[in-house]
Amino acid sequence: MNARVTGAVLLSTFFVAAVGSGSYAAGGNVAQGKVLYTNLCLRCHGVDGKGDAYMKFNPPVADLSAPAVQSKLDGALMKAIHDGRKDSAMGAWKFVLSDEEIRDVTTYVRVLGSHTNRKLP
Repeated sequence: MNARVTGAVLLSTFFVAAVGSGSYAAGGNVAQGKVLYTNLCLRCHGVDGKGDAYMKFNPPVADLSAPAVQSKLDGALMKAIHDGRKDSAMGAWKFVLSDEEIRDVTTYVRVLGSHTNRKLP
């Protein structure tokens, strides 16, 4: 087998394994991400991540379940958590969260987008 075919087979196998195992983006821990989200993010982004929490900002906080957020690469989401967002209420969490914890939160954010009609874990 040539390298191109081997690479495609390995990538397909990895994808099937990840989807089949219930793994989510970034390889983080969903349960730990949910704990962190609940303690740190919920007051602004809301229970379902829709940005409808009791704290209001201008501009409004991101709807984390929306396709506009969910279509972003994991790295972009992790960077937004790490560095914050310019001209918004989203501050940098790099001083509070480790890289692993940021990965866990990102993993949980993917759950918010994938289970819009089902109860979250």
